[in-house]
Amino acid sequence: MQQWNAARRLASGVAIALVLAVGTVPERAGAQSLGDTLARAYTSSGLLEQNRALLRAADEDVAQAVAALRPVISWSARVRRQFGERKSAQPSSQAPGVAIDQAQGFATNDVTVGIDLDLLLYDFGRSRLRIDAAKETVLATRQGLIAVEQQVLLRAVRAYMNVRRESENVALRENNMRLITRELRAAEDRFEVGEVTRTDVSLAEARLAGARANLALAQGNLAQAVEEYRAVVGMRPGNLPEPGRVPQTVSSAAEARSLAVRSHPEILQAQREVTVAELNVAVARAAMQPTVNLGGRLGLTETYDRPDYTRSGEISLGVGGPIYRGGELSSLVRQAQARRDASRADLIVISDQLAQQAGDAWAQLQVARAAREASIRQIRAAEVAFDGIREEARLGARTTLDVLNAEQELLDARAGLISASADEYIAAYSLLAATGLMTAEHLGLSVPRYDPSEYYNLVKSAPAVNSPQGQALDRVLQSIGRD
Repeated sequence: MQQWNAARRLASGVAIALVLAVGTVPERAGAQSLGDTLARAYTSSGLLEQNRALLRAADEDVAQAVAALRPVISWSARVRRQFGERKSAQPSSQAPGVAIDQAQGFATNDVTVGIDLDLLLYDFGRSRLRIDAAKETVLATRQGLIAVEQQVLLRAVRAYMNVRRESENVALRENNMRLITRELRAAEDRFEVGEVTRTDVSLAEARLAGARANLALAQGNLAQAVEEYRAVVGMRPGNLPEPGRVPQTVSSAAEARSLAVRSHPEILQAQREVTVAELNVAVARAAMQPTVNLGGRLGLTETYDRPDYTRSGEISLGVGGPIYRGGELSSLVRQAQARRDASRADLIVISDQLAQQAGDAWAQLQVARAAREASIRQIRAAEVAFDGIREEARLGARTTLDVLNAEQELLDARAGLISASADEYIAAYSLLAATGLMTAEHLGLSVPRYDPSEYYNLVKSAPAVNSPQGQALDRVLQSIGRD
């Protein structure tokens, strides 16, 4: 058993090297542990980068909501030329008491500059509610980012274990071909001396052809696993050693379900989205209330060709609100209430789904562990049976078919152990993901962690471009490769 394990590890490394050599020679490391693979997937994931950008966009919603409570100051400038002709009745100098119509052209050039100010004083809390809703959306989006992180890391685990699984299967199929080839030669030799019939040779030939087909299939599966690894990790796999011990998980299915519905990022995200929906109902109701605004304006108008000018200023306090808008505002309230109800129902659905996924992941882990233990025992028995049947065949007590069948049973047992071992690791990490623990922080990955609060703290107060916070924000954007 130990000799077979050593040969399996050596052959699997050779198998993956042969498949990798088929294509071009891209970036590829030597030994890549599972931790290295997860770290590389975390740092190179385009999906994570996309969702981080979406989180930064949600952060900006807070800044925009805050800006609605601040003064809006704008300027305007206009250059105007007026021209035309005026017609008027003028007294005649030659005939007293007689008026003569006269036309006279005119043209004036002036410039007007103005500064306007508008400030919302009171809107029954609608703007404050929008700020609270934007903040809750940020918190929900952060949980969504963690959920995506779990997906990326779990996919990397599957890619790693599948490459190992398929490479070991290729090695196993190659070893099977060598064994059947030897059995075919032995059958041919025994046929030459009349110990067996042509049927035994044909059986061995048929098994060899089937072994070649199975090897080609295993090589194709390995090539696909390698491509999946490259897509997830950003590089083709090198030497993938066997991972360490299976990670520690929960001790029961009930504990897994309880942890999932309490701390999984998807349930936390759904809870935040319920809060957002409730705040949006309050926003829709506040839209029916009046608003109080403060306005101001400073203006200057000067004429080019005359010393005339006008300087003016005004301050206004306005109160206004809707009277009738065709039922739109009531419809918006009902719509917000319906979306709130939908988000509450979605929370229940997600809770049930996560509990089911956690229970399924627990069951899959137990099945994989049981299958691995059974495969180990099956291999031990199949090895003894194969050695005995092969020896009996040399003595003429067994046929070639008996030997081939025993060899096939041993092959199936070894293939089962390979698959069960990979499935156990995948199931363990799937259980971590189902309980919300499949994160870079929990796994202790040696990677620079993305801090979502850094960007938020810079934009939450809606800084101006030239402010110290605005300049710090520019540096942050440059550090993440954005203009």
